[in-house]
Amino acid sequence: MSNSYDEIKKLLKASNNLLKGDKLVENVNEIKKSYGMILEDNPRFDRVNPMEDIEKNIENTDEPKSKDDRQQSYRISGGVITLNGKDSTDLELTTDEKIAFQETMDEFVNGVSDLVDFEPLNLYKTDVEWGGKIIDFDIEFYFTIGENNGIYINGTMMKVDEDFLNMLNKLEVFYEKFKSKWAKVMASRKKTSPKPKQEQ
Repeated sequence: MSNSYDEIKKLLKASNNLLKGDKLVENVNEIKKSYGMILEDNPRFDRVNPMEDIEKNIENTDEPKSKDDRQQSYRISGGVITLNGKDSTDLELTTDEKIAFQETMDEFVNGVSDLVDFEPLNLYKTDVEWGGKIIDFDIEFYFTIGENNGIYINGTMMKVDEDFLNMLNKLEVFYEKFKSKWAKVMASRKKTSPKPKQEQ
């Protein structure tokens, strides 16, 4: 009788350990096996690590817009242009696109600010995204052409004075040039992309 009492006592202790979640998942599985416990998969028995989940979500933000998309980056005069597409022909950078990117950076430096750290320019089939940080005003800018057309800025406690408003005006004027130039680049890429073969 004491044998079954000891066995029940061990089983209760193992069950309590399992329910408390004090053991690692490997130990939980070992307890289940050694005592012949049959349990449904229940999230209550799985250890949850919220920081790990957050890190996974942060890491996933750098992935291409679609799982089918591929990326290829090119360095041009200190800047980076990243092409996004479905196949290798979408990832080929033309001479005209290199020139357009170089001109875009030069025009920004000449027309808006020469103290700037540029982010990579992302060229998608129907979108263009580009940004950077204007160092002398400590603000980040973001241009997009496509679904969310516009200029976006980000900064902390920006002093709104004549210099700042002048810089915003320069950003707005430059954006119109940027939009015109890169809309033409997108249109050109659409013309040169191979057409799907038709069945005969």
